[in-house]
Amino acid sequence: MSSRFARLALSSYKLAGLAAYPLLGPYLSYRAAKGKEDRARRLERFGFPSLERPAGPLVWFHAASVGETSAVIPLIREMRRRDIWVVLTTGTTTSAHLAATRLGEDVLHQYVPLDLKPAIDRFLDYWQPDVAIIAESEIWPVTIMGLGERHIPQILVNARMSDRSFASWSKRPSIAEALFENLALVIAQSEADAERFRDLGALPVMTSGNLKVDTDVPPHDPAVLAEYRRQLGNRRTWAAISTFKGEEMAAAQVHNALKERTGLLSIVVPRHPERCDALEAQLKEKGLKVARRTRGDALTPDVDVFLGDTIGEMGLYLRLTEVAFVGRSLFAEGGQNPLEPALLGCAVLSGGHVQNFRDTYQRLARNGSARMVRDTEMLAKAVHYLLSNDNARQTMIKAGLETVEEMRGALTATIKGLEPYINPLTVKARLQPRLAVRG
Repeated sequence: MSSRFARLALSSYKLAGLAAYPLLGPYLSYRAAKGKEDRARRLERFGFPSLERPAGPLVWFHAASVGETSAVIPLIREMRRRDIWVVLTTGTTTSAHLAATRLGEDVLHQYVPLDLKPAIDRFLDYWQPDVAIIAESEIWPVTIMGLGERHIPQILVNARMSDRSFASWSKRPSIAEALFENLALVIAQSEADAERFRDLGALPVMTSGNLKVDTDVPPHDPAVLAEYRRQLGNRRTWAAISTFKGEEMAAAQVHNALKERTGLLSIVVPRHPERCDALEAQLKEKGLKVARRTRGDALTPDVDVFLGDTIGEMGLYLRLTEVAFVGRSLFAEGGQNPLEPALLGCAVLSGGHVQNFRDTYQRLARNGSARMVRDTEMLAKAVHYLLSNDNARQTMIKAGLETVEEMRGALTATIKGLEPYINPLTVKARLQPRLAVRG
């Protein structure tokens, strides 16, 4: 009975998508007007290709956003080293920009097709992937069923299962099992994540650790960094990165509380740069002078806030400080990845709402490289303490670098798990002539 119910529910989901299909054109146009879709490439969201499929084995990678894209870049490079073609789909313009910047012509980038049968069928008919590799927690029923029907191995890598997602799927165990049984392999970030996938019907499941530990150090332009450091001189700095609504104003309160004592420059890098015009206006209303990266504003002594409104320059912003608050944790929930600031030599601060990165924060906090704050007042005190106490700050930084080093190895473990699926493609790719890609 439960199996029949699951099939009925998934069929209903498909039918609902078909009914909504005619309405999605205007919806995507609206998103494009807001800067959330690439207007020139909207047809890719309906599965229409904009690049020619090359001859030879091809792996489909899907990474929803910037963090997931960064995590799978080393895996994509491994595929290309083996002469296997890669089509990478992402869901945001920021992740598309990152892919273009970091991978260039090594990858065929498309926006991910909508989870609707016509779009998925069109995409799979054209690209005919040999394997699908999906990053982290992207579970799209029509996509999973479409790949399953075609017997295309689909693998979750760097997989995680949040508290909320696990609770939701646990209420629908027959549907979860009907979907997750299509997965050829789940490579989970932690044993806790692995156990949750097993409970929901996924087999086999293995644990690798977090791929984000093994990603490249975020890049930067040395000349730009040197110029900003010259402008800053001996000024104290701290950064609030990957911030969500409310956290930028918390950073402003921290700045106002500390600037008289420290001559502070606050670096604020919102998770969504399109919010920066409104944020600048709000910061000015609080009497703060704002410099913006996109304008090339100088960091003069009277600048209060350096607003990081660019994509793909986190490596620059974090190299300008040694104290970083990681957002989506004070007011919003879920948290953001703290590994980048730890890797780049920052003492890490965070709010308590970090469910999506619980294991990582526990490791960092246990080793003394991350501290949690309850509210804006506690954040201000923590920033002041770390900026005033060189020994405490350097101890946290050292502990962070050591913790990141201890956590390495996920890339090697993931590649080992993938070998049964990619080794035959490697042999096939190297035995047959390959055609160049044409745009």
